[in-house]
Amino acid sequence: MDMTEQTGSPVEYQSGSPEQYQGVLTSPLDALDGVILDTPIDPVFDGDPFDTKMDGALLVSELMSMGDPEVAVGMQRYMRDQFMFLGVKTPERKAISKPFFKVARKDPHADWSFISMCWALPQREFQYVAADYLREVKHLLGAEDLPRIKTLVEAKSWWDTVDALDRTVGEIVVRNPSEKETMLAWAQDSNFWTRRIAIDHQLLLRGETDVDLLEEIIVLNLPDSEFGGEFFIQKAIGWSLREFSKTNPSWVRDFLDRHPVAALTRREASKYL
Repeated sequence: MDMTEQTGSPVEYQSGSPEQYQGVLTSPLDALDGVILDTPIDPVFDGDPFDTKMDGALLVSELMSMGDPEVAVGMQRYMRDQFMFLGVKTPERKAISKPFFKVARKDPHADWSFISMCWALPQREFQYVAADYLREVKHLLGAEDLPRIKTLVEAKSWWDTVDALDRTVGEIVVRNPSEKETMLAWAQDSNFWTRRIAIDHQLLLRGETDVDLLEEIIVLNLPDSEFGGEFFIQKAIGWSLREFSKTNPSWVRDFLDRHPVAALTRREASKYL
């Protein structure tokens, strides 16, 4: 996740205040008492809640109980007041989640009901937990999960959650090479966040990077394309080229010589050249 990406056009999203959800919890499901969930992200996620061995309800409860309204104010401000927060910082969130994810890794399948619940909760930390969870159970994910992940990408979209999902998508594609065609389709999607995932899904693959696929996806998103002038697209292209330049700098130099990339993209891509 590129923590420098705080600029660009904001999306519309508002909810209540973190203080609304503070209080004593006497059971895991008490965490959801009085909480108005956002609109369910997709009916395909309907099913029995928390039907795996990981106790998702208890994880939600523990995160709710650790919220700090004063910390939440700063976190919300950092994200340009687009989302509300509990006020649970990343180290604390990961520490709380760790024992739950240890159980989840042994589950027979990913718990999409838990993921859906996290995406429907209004506080941003729950979307972070869902993205963390997907990385932890990536060995349980297959090509059939890509449409579901696409739904997550396009709901409550911003760089923080989108970038938290790109390498999970990459892992699925590596194990299912036929899904490279899906990435080409995503690279031409009507939602630019989905295009961003396609551009960056090979981050950190190093020598395993499919350079033909990388080039084709980037070319589909150069400045003369539908979203070629979008900050987050130009940044994503620069980020993908910058990372690959650590493995194959000559390829990246040649790419920059052959294609009219945006100035922002060129600056990012040339950082290590």
